[in-house]
Amino acid sequence: MQIEKDYKIDMHMHTIYSDGELTPEKLIKRAKKNNVNVLSITDHDTIMGLKNITSNYGINIINGIEMTAKVDKGRMHILGYDFDIDNQKLNNKLKELRTKSYYAIFALLDILKKDYNIVFDYDDIKEILNSKGNVGRPHIARLMIKYGIVENVEEAFNKYLKKANKKIGLSKKGLHYGECISLIKEANGIAVLAHPNQLYLEDDELEKTLKKLINCGLDGIEVYHSKHTKEESEYYLYLASKYNLLISGGSDFHGDITKPDIEVGSGYKNNLKIKQLSLLDRINERNKK
Repeated sequence: MQIEKDYKIDMHMHTIYSDGELTPEKLIKRAKKNNVNVLSITDHDTIMGLKNITSNYGINIINGIEMTAKVDKGRMHILGYDFDIDNQKLNNKLKELRTKSYYAIFALLDILKKDYNIVFDYDDIKEILNSKGNVGRPHIARLMIKYGIVENVEEAFNKYLKKANKKIGLSKKGLHYGECISLIKEANGIAVLAHPNQLYLEDDELEKTLKKLINCGLDGIEVYHSKHTKEESEYYLYLASKYNLLISGGSDFHGDITKPDIEVGSGYKNNLKIKQLSLLDRINERNKK
């Protein structure tokens, strides 16, 4: 697959197989409608969505994943691209993480009941647990909207889910970042740090962390993201140049309920204007071999 210059690109989006709202087919159709030519579905800790793509509708689709890493502050996610989705070691680990996600949801529901007297009907909980992919806090947030407890996902997180999450220690969930990178690389993939601003680190702290990730095999950094300011993107572009990292970018689209202000291919308020990424240049080079 050869990716031409000046294509509209979105390398970060989610489906129902993690915390998104659309099936892979509907997401790809939406991308097509928005004139996206190259995309990557990057569900959290699962590749089930990739394995259930029925048609690419003429769009170049690159295998992707967003892996959760343990950190003491903020959120760290490692994006993986252009890897072997049949790699046995990766699949075994993802199966293990899927099982752990169920335990996390049960713990979260227990805290919501004890601390806030929030209880959901059995059928609604069963529907979440029987979902096709991994389950997470956005599933509970959307249930809160359905019950009229909150008006939107952001309110659910700010009022309830962040506190409950911290109380039961789920902020420490995930793998060591070195293992995330290793799993991606062993599957012949490219490892990229997602939305670095969500680590909530000062510039010097971020650079120190980035060096640790590079020592583990990190290949790139997500310079462009819906919630990056212009100044942040410029700084990440500087870091990419300084450390010879590949440049990636994407909307982080989830759906009209979970993140209603973010659209496929255009991000937040049409701020995502990506025409070419060095990540895609690397993928082109790999495909020529």
